[in-house]
Amino acid sequence: MRTTSLILLIACIHLIFTGCAHKKVIAVDKKNCLTDLMEKSITVDTVKNESVQDELKLTGKVTFDEEKVIKVYPVVSGIVTSVKVGLGDRVTKGQILAVIKSTEMAGVENDVNIARSDYEIALKNFSASDDMFKSGVASGKEYLTAKEELQKAKSVLEKATNISSIYGDSSKAFYVKSPIDGVIVSKSINTNLQIRPDYNDNLFTISDLKSLWVMANVFESDIYKVKKDYEVEVTTLTYPDKLIKGKVDRIYDVLDDVTKVMKVRIKLDNSNYQLKAGMFANVTLHYNEDIKKDAISSKSIIFDNSKNYVIVYRSKCDFEIREINIYRSVDGVTYIESGLNAGERVVVKNNLLIYDQFTD
Repeated sequence: MRTTSLILLIACIHLIFTGCAHKKVIAVDKKNCLTDLMEKSITVDTVKNESVQDELKLTGKVTFDEEKVIKVYPVVSGIVTSVKVGLGDRVTKGQILAVIKSTEMAGVENDVNIARSDYEIALKNFSASDDMFKSGVASGKEYLTAKEELQKAKSVLEKATNISSIYGDSSKAFYVKSPIDGVIVSKSINTNLQIRPDYNDNLFTISDLKSLWVMANVFESDIYKVKKDYEVEVTTLTYPDKLIKGKVDRIYDVLDDVTKVMKVRIKLDNSNYQLKAGMFANVTLHYNEDIKKDAISSKSIIFDNSKNYVIVYRSKCDFEIREINIYRSVDGVTYIESGLNAGERVVVKNNLLIYDQFTD
C-alpha cells in the first residue's frame, strides 16, 4: 500500500514539473483568421537578441559647474562708493559691478603720464641723433645709445599702459567689472565697505549657469555598475515630469568615511536656466549587463491570471497566443527568459483585442 502511494506521489510530482517546464500555448484554430480591418490595425515587431539593459536609481544634488565659476577679487584698496548689482542678477562681460574710490588710481595714472613724457623725450632725442648720424655729425655709438633709450622708454610706457588698463581708465575711481557673462551667485560687498590692502575675500562670485553639475551618490554595492560616459536621466522635485538627459562626466574613486558612498559627476545643459544650484535630484543611470536575452517591446505583453502572454504572428490565419517567462522589463523593453526565439514576430498594437476575441 505504501509502495503504491509513493509511486502515485512521484507520478504527480513528475506531472507537475513536466507541466511547468513547457510554456502554455492557447491554440487558435487556423480557420479563424483576422479580419482585413483587424489585420490593418495591428503592428508587428520582431524579437531581437540584445544585451540586457538595466538601470540604477541614485540621488544627488545640483551644483555649480566649477569650471565656469569666476571669483572677482579687489585689485585696489579703498572705499566702495557704489554697488551696481545684487545676488541672483544676470550680468554680461565688461559690465560694471561696483565702484571703488582709491588713491592707488591716482598713482597709476601718474605712472602713465611720466612714462609717456619720458617716451616723447626719448623719441625727440632719437630723431635728432638719427639726423646727426646721417649727416656725419654724430657717431654710431651716440646713435645706438639714443635708440636704446627710446626702446627702454617705449617698454616702460607699454607696461604702465597695460597696468592702467587693468585698473581702469579713470584716475578718480576703480571700476569692478564682470569678466564673463553669468549670474551673481555670491556677493560680499556693500556700499561704504573699506577695502584694506590685506583684504583677501572675493567681492563677487559669478557662474555661467548654462551648464550645471549633479553630484550623485553611489553606494558601495553598486560601484561596479557605474562607468564614465554612461547615459543618465535626471528629474527634480520642481520638475518631476521633465527628464533631463546627461552623461557620467567624472567618477570620484573615493568613499566618504561617514556615508560610505562614492560621488559621480553628471554634466547637464541648463540653457533655459530652469535648474537651480542646491536642488535635490533623482538620477536614473542606464547600463548594459554582460548577458544577452531575446527582447521585445513591453507593449507586446498581455498579463492575465498572473501569467504573461504574447501573440506570435506569422500571418492573418496563422498566429498563436503563447505564455512567456519575463527576465526583466526596463524603459519600455522586456527581456524574455523563455517562451520566444529571436526572429519570431509578435503583435505590439491591438494585441489585447485579438487576445480577448480568441480566448473567450
